[in-house]
Formats: sequence, structure tokens, C-alpha cells
Amino acid sequence: MTTGASSLSSPSTLVGLLWPSKDDARFTALRAIVLMAVGTALLTLSAKVQVPLPYVPMTLQTLVVLIIGASYGWRLGGATVGLYLLQGAMGMPVFAGPVAGPAYLMGPTGGFLFGFLAAAVVMGFMAERGWDRSLPRVIVMMTIGHAVIFACGLTQLSLVMPFSQAWTVGAAPFIAATVVKTALAVALMQAAWSVTRRG
Repeated sequence: MTTGASSLSSPSTLVGLLWPSKDDARFTALRAIVLMAVGTALLTLSAKVQVPLPYVPMTLQTLVVLIIGASYGWRLGGATVGLYLLQGAMGMPVFAGPVAGPAYLMGPTGGFLFGFLAAAVVMGFMAERGWDRSLPRVIVMMTIGHAVIFACGLTQLSLVMPFSQAWTVGAAPFIAATVVKTALAVALMQAAWSVTRRG
């Protein structure tokens, strides 16, 4: 049985199978650092690919969050998104907006960022139980992930405006894109598992 840093990842996840952990604590720690660095870099890049909209910009972040959670597992996925939020809280320009810091997290769109963390954990938890390996289940899984993000985001957004307006600016414009990103996330996970099984 392994302990410590090795508990961050699960061998039942996609990343756990592609890059297995070892009993060597230094290797396991380095592996976790590399994966978290890659994950936060992808989240930062996906935040900058955006369509500016009032209050909430349209980005590729939700797609990346779901893939990270499903691929990494709930511990490593949650730690990766948590590190990303910490980077933003420290003022690093990793979010979609031009500024960062604690005030950004507490602002109108901060709920979506906290939703990223919740979704990554939920995706990882479900993936470790095999939800990412069959088409019907992965569709449900990715839909739940997006629902978690929207629930968190709209909750915080509705603190500064009526819920009907929060829905208008924080959900309605994103429905079509969310369907596309859900389908893309499903396709990517199915393709990745197909390659893994052949290998």
C-alpha cells in the first residue's frame, strides 16, 4: 500500500494508467508537480481563449476542467484546480479577466471559478468509479460537471443581481456552447480510452 503523495492519484484514472505512480516518494511527488503544472497551464491558456461578454466571458475553461477532473481523479484534479485558484488569488494573471487577486474570486464571476474546483472533484470521483469509460455514462458525467459549474456560478452571481438577470447573463448565452463542449469532452475521453485500451 502506498501513502503520502501517491494518494493524490488513482490507478483507475486515465492518467493513472498512462503514467502510473510508484512507491518511490520522490518520483510520485515529481509526477504530481508535473501534472499539476500542466493542468494549471492548460487552464490559464483556456481562460485566454474567450469571447468577451458582459459579466461572464465565454471560455474553454469548463472543457479543460472536466477533462482534468476525469483524467486525474478527484484528489489530483482537485489539487490542480485548487492550485490554479491559488495562483489567481495571489494575483497571477491566470483568469479570464485582465486582473486577478482575492477580490476577483469574490466578484460576480467568482462562483464559476469555485465551481471549477467542485466540478473537478465530482468528475474525478465519478471517473474513479468507471463513469468515464462507457459512452452513456460519460455523457451523464460531463453533463453533471457542467451543471455543478453553473450552479456555483449562478449562486454567487445572484448575490449581486436578481436570479432572472443572473440566468440571462450567466447561463442563457452559454447553453449552445455548453452542449458543444460537453460533446467534445465526451469525444476526447472516449478517444483517449480507445487508444489506451489498444495500447
